Amino acid sequence: MGSGAMHLNNLRNNREAKVELLKPDGSFNEPAFSKVDWVFGYPTEETGEHISPRMLFMLSYFAERLAPGKTINIESAYRSPEYNDQIRAQGNNAAKTSTHMDGLALDFWLEGVDGKRLWETIKAKNCGGIGHYGGKTVHFDAGRPRFWEAATSGTRAPEPDNNRHLYLATDFDRYAPQDRVRLSLSSLSSFAFGVRPTVQLFAAANPQQPVGSVRLDQSAGADCLQIGNRKAAHALTARLPANTPPGRYLIKTEFCDKPFPQMPSETFSNPIELHR
Repeated sequence: MGSGAMHLNNLRNNREAKVELLKPDGSFNEPAFSKVDWVFGYPTEETGEHISPRMLFMLSYFAERLAPGKTINIESAYRSPEYNDQIRAQGNNAAKTSTHMDGLALDFWLEGVDGKRLWETIKAKNCGGIGHYGGKTVHFDAGRPRFWEAATSGTRAPEPDNNRHLYLATDFDRYAPQDRVRLSLSSLSSFAFGVRPTVQLFAAANPQQPVGSVRLDQSAGADCLQIGNRKAAHALTARLPANTPPGRYLIKTEFCDKPFPQMPSETFSNPIELHR
């Protein structure tokens, strides 16, 4: 996690801003997040959320480590599903289930930093998706930890996705017991499925035995909460269990009414840390 102080320059829409995501007291600076959404071209009012805070703080971390004080130059930020389809139709490297459509990704470069070095530095932390197609620009996202180069990207794979690559992400990496956590499902090819109303908490070192469970706020007594669009897939919330010891945990979500046999029956989130 970086400081959250960044100079962003979107070369696609010519929007630029210097932001500080944290106030002096450590609380979140809401106007700064809104400014980032504007730079990224993200439809905040339509989605009811911001660009992934987790992605932004990781981006801040790597920028401060490799090019402190330098501008983060953005080649591609948020993409609407329609625009993503257009890019694919032109034969460019754009996945059918691109995390750009989920507000989790950007393609960027840092002045004076070799693209391969930037790729290797982020890859070593194993905290998200990092791709390098050559040159100074890399793709970075807060989705499933993975890495690729041009020859291994798989963006032109002909087989159906069938929700095989879905990923469950939290907004942040650190929480206190009883904090409300928002869960976002990304990299989806279909929104015709359901989520079980109870999510389970597992110790990261032992993902076989649950240590607690909570109901999703949206469940309202439903046995299978239907996910009908991208907004619903990003709006799952639950309050973390009380009296949970400090440590690293995973959140597991189970699926129901699956439209494809290839779709996983369950998935785990990125690791989170609970602290007092």
